[in-house]
Amino acid sequence: MEWEVVIGLETHTQLQTNTKIFSGAPIKYGAEPNTQACEVSIALPGVLPVLNKQAVECAIKFGLAINAEIAQRSVFARKNYFYPDLPKGYQISQFELPVVGKGAVTIQVPAQGKKPAYEKVINITRAHLEEDAGKSVHGAVEGMSGIDLNRAGTPLLEIVTEPDMRSAAEAVAYAKQLHELVQWIGICDGNMQEGSFRCDVNVSVRHKGSEKLGTRREIKNLNSFKFMQQAIEYETRWQIETLEDGGSIHQATVLFNPDTGETRAMRSKEEANDYRYFPDPDLLPLMISAEDKARVQASMPELPEAMKARFEAEYGLSSYDTGALTSSRGLADYFVATVKAGAEAKQAANWVTGNVSAKLNAEDKSISSSAVPAEALAQLLHRITDGTISNNAAKEVFEAMWIGEGNADAIIEAKGLKQMSDSGAVEAIIDEVLAANVAMVEEYKAGKEKAFNALVGQIMKASKGKANPAQVNDLLMKKLKA
Repeated sequence: MEWEVVIGLETHTQLQTNTKIFSGAPIKYGAEPNTQACEVSIALPGVLPVLNKQAVECAIKFGLAINAEIAQRSVFARKNYFYPDLPKGYQISQFELPVVGKGAVTIQVPAQGKKPAYEKVINITRAHLEEDAGKSVHGAVEGMSGIDLNRAGTPLLEIVTEPDMRSAAEAVAYAKQLHELVQWIGICDGNMQEGSFRCDVNVSVRHKGSEKLGTRREIKNLNSFKFMQQAIEYETRWQIETLEDGGSIHQATVLFNPDTGETRAMRSKEEANDYRYFPDPDLLPLMISAEDKARVQASMPELPEAMKARFEAEYGLSSYDTGALTSSRGLADYFVATVKAGAEAKQAANWVTGNVSAKLNAEDKSISSSAVPAEALAQLLHRITDGTISNNAAKEVFEAMWIGEGNADAIIEAKGLKQMSDSGAVEAIIDEVLAANVAMVEEYKAGKEKAFNALVGQIMKASKGKANPAQVNDLLMKKLKA
């Protein structure tokens, strides 16, 4: 009997606001413990929450970006549970009436082995506003644990999908797409190491063809796409093996250990009724008018799909190129800046998605950390276009620019990389090569096309790579046909 994995994600996205969601306390990662906590954060008696308007605008932005229903009226609720880092004994969240309702995200799942790449729509069930809890700190003092409430009250948007994913690859593709989208629209910095974007993954298995969902286990707080892939694959294998051995799956919250590559149960999984949700009596219902949505809509950046269509129409680029360029807003902005600085669009697209991206990936950097600014790249590309250097020489120049050896012109001069532009000098080299390779010339004239490429190679070698390849091809062809 074949098995099928069913996956849904709950993503906690920390919103880029100046203060916490229900108070004016600051938000600063890495601050000394309990220095970012105010009276509301630590739940002193008599304090009242005041909703952060900026957090609401972030939620509306997300709803607009995924074409979701945005509630005219939504309600904050108390989610009751006890944990040491939750001073109130409850978390302010949303339950029955979230601010963002049903929407969708379209993902591109990369090719895997013989299976080609494909597109899939992942349905969003809801996205609701809530406050973060504090953090338990173990071992700061030997034999003791402490509570750091700096994070308590930090604004979160929890984004919940339908159980639409059927593989770890689909789950990772969705998480990456969502990660990029929340950064693109400016509601989250996406810093996974700092916990700004963390995912809980619900995994269950069932027999293929069955409509009934299996018992799910929730893998908590995954803050790495690599770990997400490993955790889902291990959990899927574990559940299948357990069922095939005659065992049963019990609903549970599990943790992933990246050192062992295994998941382990932490506690039994609560149901919604365990939290005893009820409307928070200290907060009025959140009302969002059409005017509020229109105002936020006016502040929205151009979204990736719209930008792809514009790049295709404006620059004549292929769907593949535009997809790669709009994989991140920073990359798209860098490309546009390169073209505005004078580079030809197709050439700029090739270099931005090729050489520049390869360097960034190798060094695990974002485009904002590129060692070659867009204007500097445009200058280099112009030197290819005007024939000053060859494509191969340009790669050498780019490498030197990346490590800070200067601008394109300075490096070309210092390394003596200028192409020969004197046709007389190139002709003289061609004549010498032809005279030294009579047999190769005869092979070409006998119909062996490979001989032509071999002759070009000899000419480029004789010119120490400085001859213009296009000029060499043209002059060599004329001489061989003479």
